[in-house]
Amino acid sequence: MQLEFVVEGEAKEVLKAEISELVVAGWAGRDKATVEHHISELAALGVSRPSRVPLYYRVAENNLTQGDRIQVLGGASSGEVECFLFAAADQLYVTLASDHTDRELEAHGVAQSKQVCPKPIARTAWRYNDIADHWDELYIRSWIQEEGGRTLYQEGQLATLLRPDDLIAGYGSNSPGLSDGTGLFCGTVGVIGRIRPSSVFEMELCDPRIRRSILHSYSIQTLPLVA
Repeated sequence: MQLEFVVEGEAKEVLKAEISELVVAGWAGRDKATVEHHISELAALGVSRPSRVPLYYRVAENNLTQGDRIQVLGGASSGEVECFLFAAADQLYVTLASDHTDRELEAHGVAQSKQVCPKPIARTAWRYNDIADHWDELYIRSWIQEEGGRTLYQEGQLATLLRPDDLIAGYGSNSPGLSDGTGLFCGTVGVIGRIRPSSVFEMELCDPRIRRSILHSYSIQTLPLVA
């Protein structure tokens, strides 16, 4: 899957990156209590506890999309805002993505639930080296539409999640970065309230030190379940 990004930094450039290996890191909280909270959130939906944490799910790379609309089967899916690391031309980059997941299927198999939904990803990226020294200061958040208004759905600092080096090492890489062509979802933060669907999902990765953000939003079209 070839994606195109505008890389922001001292100078903007257009980067074409080929993602051939897509990985979702689940249960990636740095604090055990935070991890347990997310496990409890999903347990309320019937999702079994993970065999270990973090857990790495392989997902088909053609699930990635930079479009502003996705189609899903049934009305039980929802987004999850996450940082997304990817390697291209021997450099590591970070952007913003949503691990959109089918919650009904998740109760039967987490890996299957992650495979059946598109994974929206932003069109802007940053060089990881530009933010590595203040990674923990960054935060992610998302909003959903409900009752005719925009509702804050998730918000949390990256300090609550495992650092990229730890996630990469846990996946089995012996290098300080990912191999070219690998993309990694880096885990999410807890929702405010309960996990629930929405017709629109908005998300942000914010760097308060440099005072910049990556933003992306997408709408969700629900297809009918036909028996």
